[in-house]
Amino acid sequence: MKKVLLALGISLSIIALIALWIAYGSSTSFKDENKILLVEDENISKESLIQLLQDEDVVSNKFLFAQLGNQFNIWERVKKGKFRIKKGESILGIVRMFRNNKQAEFNLVINKIRLPEDLAKLIGKNFSTDSNEAIKILRDSSVLASIHSNSTSLLFNIIPNTYTFYWSTPVDKMLEKISVEAKKFWDEKERASKAEKLGLTPFQVYIIASIVEEETNNDAEKGNVASVYMNRLKIEMPLAADPTLKFGLKDFTLRRILNIHTKVNSPFNTYKNKGLPPGPICTPSIKTIDAVLNAPSTNYLFFVADAAMNGTHHFSSNFAEHQRYANIYHKALTIYLANKK
Repeated sequence: MKKVLLALGISLSIIALIALWIAYGSSTSFKDENKILLVEDENISKESLIQLLQDEDVVSNKFLFAQLGNQFNIWERVKKGKFRIKKGESILGIVRMFRNNKQAEFNLVINKIRLPEDLAKLIGKNFSTDSNEAIKILRDSSVLASIHSNSTSLLFNIIPNTYTFYWSTPVDKMLEKISVEAKKFWDEKERASKAEKLGLTPFQVYIIASIVEEETNNDAEKGNVASVYMNRLKIEMPLAADPTLKFGLKDFTLRRILNIHTKVNSPFNTYKNKGLPPGPICTPSIKTIDAVLNAPSTNYLFFVADAAMNGTHHFSSNFAEHQRYANIYHKALTIYLANKK
């Protein structure tokens, strides 16, 4: 009898060890370093999840996964989303991942965008909400009100950066997180205090920075460009900023602003309307915002691109000097555009 019990004990121990080896050992058979598993249904059934894992070569032992899934009660916890499975992951590790809803994270990289539609496209490309649904949410007045914004000031809540979300994160939650980060941004490096010393609000600084962002890619000149617009504001001179007019016309391909363009009725026509436009015309980079906050004190009121088309500008404090440079530039631009036809 003792021999029978001993043999039974050994057999059970072997079975237990095998089960532990299977549970803790590698269950994957895919070749890549990791695999993204997409769970498309919000309430996926136990059978469908097990079949999906087997089809994707994630689980080699359906029976053991089912038993461990029962033990950890994961079936009602599995949410719609994308899950990153590492090569060599154990069945137990996968079960715990589902139990804790530990989804894969993805980056939303925001550089310069001009319109809410641009943000909607980025979201639609990388996350579960398609661009058509995303733009509806980004235009929803109640969603915008929740971050103390509206359709005109939305971009102010966005600082170009890399933001990390789950694939299934709702758009309003994305916007909430991005907005919180924007508020932190103004508290950092005394940015809000610097804006106040300039006699401006952070919102006004952001608008000026958005114009500067569209005017030049030359970081070394952004402070001077900002000084021109701030000097014009101080003497109540129209900003006459081409980028704001292009934004109002929704034509970002214009290379030359004509008189017909400057007569258009738009709150973003800074040739006709004094002061700042009602909102930003793009999301300026952090470098550009800081260039505005740290802009040098100048007497510049005008600037025009260098005729060499090298990305630099001529800055002037009087119109006569500016006009000379402008005439040279426009002649060069006419030749340049003619050669491109």
